[in-house]
Amino acid sequence: MDLTYLRTFREVAKRQSFTRAAEELGYAQSSVTMQIQKIEKEYGVKLIERHGRQLRLTPPGEELLKLFVEILDLYDRSKETIAQQIGGTLTIGTIDSLAAFYLPPFLQQLRTRFPGLNIHLQTDKEANLVAKIKEGEVDIGLMLDRNTADSFLHRRIIREEPLVLIAPANHALSKLDMVTMQDLNNYEFIVSEESCIYRSLFENLLKENGIIFRIGFELSNLEAIKRCVMNGLGIALLPKIVAQEEIARGYLIELPFVHPEIHFDLQLLLHPKKWISQPLQHFIQMLMSEAKTEAEAASS
Repeated sequence: MDLTYLRTFREVAKRQSFTRAAEELGYAQSSVTMQIQKIEKEYGVKLIERHGRQLRLTPPGEELLKLFVEILDLYDRSKETIAQQIGGTLTIGTIDSLAAFYLPPFLQQLRTRFPGLNIHLQTDKEANLVAKIKEGEVDIGLMLDRNTADSFLHRRIIREEPLVLIAPANHALSKLDMVTMQDLNNYEFIVSEESCIYRSLFENLLKENGIIFRIGFELSNLEAIKRCVMNGLGIALLPKIVAQEEIARGYLIELPFVHPEIHFDLQLLLHPKKWISQPLQHFIQMLMSEAKTEAEAASS
């Protein structure tokens, strides 16, 4: 039998419902019913019975579940063993800002822990990344968003990622104790490409507040945006991780601008049926552990 049938049987037993199992696995309910019927035909015995609205396993079904769990566990362990022997490949999908300014230390740690691992880093637009995760083209996705990118995918919020309004040193707005939306009237902005999610968020907020603004440059390269700001060609909104080094060195300043909607969540996205290899599990643990450490440091 296809191992898919074993997983389906395990999920039905766990959820005690064809409907909930189908939702969890992303199948049509008719597909789940068909798979269970084929298993029962294969073994020639009733494995699941209905009592009112509840489903429960028959005694043969309970025994078979134990065996199926062992088989699936052995299969996952076999993949883990082979992956360790040949190194394996981990494909990470993310956006440019995270690839350049957030992920490198974690990738270094991952390479040290698994020297034979091939790490592929793919950068793309948010919508394309979601599609690649769903289609299995990437093992894990990391992006910035305020909502659930796709309810089908499993999501973990790593941390809140602030956006900062940056300007060259000695900019007129830096002399204000607090920069409001109205203070941004008639200023020139340097923006990322039109598909960028935080650009569209900021522009919509400016328009909703009746702010007149000009786009001086539209650049796809984050380093180029920072360089243009340093040279006095405009101000820009960027994730803080992108500009924090230049701000610390005094090359750029973070304007005292705060708005409740100007932030995103750094999110980790996985396919619900994704097999979690040891390198992938270690990578996830690193990300979540770092976020926990930062949160504890901030609260102390």
